[in-house]
Amino acid sequence: ELAPGWLLDARAAERYRGDVEPLDRVAGHVPGAVNRPFGMSLRDGRFRPAQELRAELLPLLGAHTPDQAVVMCGSGVTACHLLLGFEHAGLHGVKVFADSWSGWSSDPQRPVATG
Repeated sequence: ELAPGWLLDARAAERYRGDVEPLDRVAGHVPGAVNRPFGMSLRDGRFRPAQELRAELLPLLGAHTPDQAVVMCGSGVTACHLLLGFEHAGLHGVKVFADSWSGWSSDPQRPVATG
């Protein structure tokens, strides 16, 4: 299991928990990943003010620095929105796990968490 804050999952909470999975054969999340739906960074279709985002995102990193953090989603698209939120908040260096959940869950040897 990963240390909290190292991997942030940008999918909706229902997909993260494994309640629903409209695209992949396996539902759930990478063990140790923290859920932070990308939409929480927005207000009225725009990114929230940088100071607000920073105050919310920084604690999610735990003991990690932004350049140690990785964001993911279902297929890498909404993870980019979360990455942009970090950048907007002045938290530079976060990386995207491009394969995201679709790539992770396609290997039956990899662990899956739900809930």
